[in-house]
Amino acid sequence: MATDAHSGSNERSIDTPLHIEGANHLENVVSDYDVVLVDFFATWCGPCQMLEPVLEGLADETDAVIAKVDVDEHPQLAGAYGVRGVPTLALFADGEQAEQHTGALPAGRLRDLIEGYTE
Repeated sequence: MATDAHSGSNERSIDTPLHIEGANHLENVVSDYDVVLVDFFATWCGPCQMLEPVLEGLADETDAVIAKVDVDEHPQLAGAYGVRGVPTLALFADGEQAEQHTGALPAGRLRDLIEGYTE
């Protein structure tokens, strides 16, 4: 079950992926937390399904918030971020988008990517 991320404090981390409910929700999460990794995914996408346990582990193990955007439920949000394929991972640091990668990345590479912004 998703955790309510709108705490108003970027001191807390969330140890499970957070499902985004719309553009305002994503904006609030990005502004409330120091580092947010957003997974633009689709339920029918095989690589997205393979990435799911990796992201769950990273949510628990790192200081980043892992946010998930279902591109079928939120196509305009995906379009606003230039998502052309799934999975697409967008990393936000201090409220600004820092990186974006299309395709499933290995756990170690994602961990290194997050730690580059959290340490």
